[in-house]
Amino acid sequence: MPVSKLVGAKVKRREDPSLIRGLGEYVDDVKLPGTLHAAILRSPHAHARIKNIDVSAARQLAGVVAVFIGAELTDQIGTIPTTADNPTLRIPKHYVLAADKVCYVGEGVAVVVAADRYTARDALDLIQVEYEPLPVVIDAEKALTAGSPVIHSEWPDNLAFSWQQEQGDVAAAFKRADKIVKQRLVHQRLAPIAMEPRGVVARYLADSKELTVWSSTQIPHLLKTHLANMLKLPEAQVRVIAPEVGGGFGSKLNVYAEEALLGYLAVKLNRPVKWIEERRENFQATIHGRGQVGEVAAAVKKDGTILGLRYKVVADIGAYHQLFTPAIPPFTGLMLSGCYKIPAIAIELRAAFTNKMSTDAYRGAGRPEATYTIERMLDRIAQELRLDAVQVRRKNFPKPAEFPFKTATGLAYDSGNYQLALSKALKLAGYEKLRREQKRFRSRGRYLGIGVSTYVEICAMGPGFWEYGKVEVEQSGKVKVYSGASPHGQGQKTTFAQIVADQLGVELDDIDVIHGDTATVAKGIGTFGSRATAVGGIAVYQAAEKVKEQARQLASHILEVDADDLVFSEGRFSVKGVPRKALTIQQIAKQARTARNLPKNLSGELAADDTFEPSNFTFPFGTHICVVEIETQTGRVEIKKYVAVDDCGKVINPLLVDGQLQGGIVQGLGQALYEEVVYDENGQLLTGSLMDYALPRAAGLPRLKLARTETPTPVNPLGIKGIGEAGTIGSTPAIVSAVIDALAPFGVSHIDMPLTAQKIWRVCQGAQKANAGRR
Repeated sequence: MPVSKLVGAKVKRREDPSLIRGLGEYVDDVKLPGTLHAAILRSPHAHARIKNIDVSAARQLAGVVAVFIGAELTDQIGTIPTTADNPTLRIPKHYVLAADKVCYVGEGVAVVVAADRYTARDALDLIQVEYEPLPVVIDAEKALTAGSPVIHSEWPDNLAFSWQQEQGDVAAAFKRADKIVKQRLVHQRLAPIAMEPRGVVARYLADSKELTVWSSTQIPHLLKTHLANMLKLPEAQVRVIAPEVGGGFGSKLNVYAEEALLGYLAVKLNRPVKWIEERRENFQATIHGRGQVGEVAAAVKKDGTILGLRYKVVADIGAYHQLFTPAIPPFTGLMLSGCYKIPAIAIELRAAFTNKMSTDAYRGAGRPEATYTIERMLDRIAQELRLDAVQVRRKNFPKPAEFPFKTATGLAYDSGNYQLALSKALKLAGYEKLRREQKRFRSRGRYLGIGVSTYVEICAMGPGFWEYGKVEVEQSGKVKVYSGASPHGQGQKTTFAQIVADQLGVELDDIDVIHGDTATVAKGIGTFGSRATAVGGIAVYQAAEKVKEQARQLASHILEVDADDLVFSEGRFSVKGVPRKALTIQQIAKQARTARNLPKNLSGELAADDTFEPSNFTFPFGTHICVVEIETQTGRVEIKKYVAVDDCGKVINPLLVDGQLQGGIVQGLGQALYEEVVYDENGQLLTGSLMDYALPRAAGLPRLKLARTETPTPVNPLGIKGIGEAGTIGSTPAIVSAVIDALAPFGVSHIDMPLTAQKIWRVCQGAQKANAGRR
């Protein structure tokens, strides 16, 4: 019987042994008898009318079973859904295959179904499409100007939606300011690049009228609901299974055309159908992240106190809305205050349709943009006022006693101690020593930079987003845990087992965590927004509490004592004063099945479920410090040191927290230095493969020094906040800050991301030429 507590312990991930041995089953591993294979013809034009499609040659190719075009499906499959509550929102019809017009390179126009994948792909080359090219608009700011080509003719312009918010007296703040600091900021488009591209397998059983869809998704239950609506089927006839998912980062938090299309094909052909995305398709037709450009102005006093903030931003959302597209940019506005006391904030957001793939949730989803914006402004304020960047941050922090802290963007931060996280990070990094070393380096013609980022993020999505959990103790003594969350690398098979093991006093190896199948788990929402443990884990915790109370009542009956006379400790209910008279929960489960004369309120089974809907979001925070050296002759950035102190509330498993942070920091580094989705002026995707889209590589990564503080949240009974996106949110501004700090001797105050070697080299060469000219 376990004695030590598992919550807070370093427990190795239970998911990993099968994965590292190649025993995990992903969508492409689903092999059903008689499976057909689908391939999708995608538009080579960014904006064009479809004049004619000739599929006759493709249909005649040996091995081809069926070919469909968009015009044949508009009344058969519903449009792709979007979720948002905004009265200004314009939602264009988004079909699974384009019917009369394409709006971005990669939009599907036809699907071929064949006996094998290769025949299906060959048949695509036989389809003849006559296009009439239309004017293209790629730049989001230009898309909102008068005279721009209009993408969706049902509206007079390309405004997809707008959102404004203002609290506090912003005008007065700017009048009182000793200085106004301004900066234009670009948040470039990113491609999520999950290791496993998307994939779908669909099977229809005509006798039972059951459609089963295997999808590499983060939201099986939500997908089930939307597929039933799109395919006009009763929801009870649709089953969604998310097997192992090889990364998502938000890109699989969606309902894609291919999922509904494959479902339709399986029903229509009465055969299983499989589609596996190729990497080029992944770049073209899986959502992108970020994509904002804005002008920010801060009103400040001479001592660095921030009086007010204005932010005007344009969001590039692409040609259509995906599931959460309209919800992402407002998160930037909501978190614009960062971890600072800014009494007056005004935000003006406009979202633009462009001839590109849609943007949607990508790790952080609006919060990295907010943190980058406010953190760059803190650095710019420090530059303009000739103050230390750390001093400016400390000046504007709320004190721990001020929590819950209400921001001028309408949020209430749950708990925080920003000063402690900053102080700990500074000490670990050796900040004062680094500043002295920087001076020595500069005197020798070497350029060391120190960047600081203090962040807060919003996660554990709620209220309005509940999660489901169920706990069942079998007669054998084994425990089954069912969760509506759908983890895909986050490690909930481990953390949920830790929570239940502590609650019920059972061995970790006796617990099986089940998720991802809508036929097995009654209901759920899914995994996104760092919510799986902070919301789903609480639902499981509450269900385990119910089971423990059931066990108490059953033990009372079996032992013939009053329930109040029972003490629970180390997985056993014992009688007060008679410790030998005791039963473990497993013993209770076994005996309860055969117990006689049970009270009517007891079923003889130990099983309970629950849902948890938080009353507020949670707000993890932390400080990241990055140290870089710039090689001016090449523009190369070497990361010399990286320190991160993060606070995600109560830690369930330190190993998993560190793993999430490591991955998140690397993704943030990618945005800072390397990554960018680039389209040319004709809407052609120039970064359409991993030969053209730069990702961080292991050889260029620093060793990370990770530490934490622990400030529990009052929002849930375990005090958990969430950690899945924190690394991405905190790292990007820290790295950019370090590079800009290194380039300060060249008169550099800002460079837009990504800070490539070429950009840095040009800055250095330009400054050196200017200095030579002055001599």
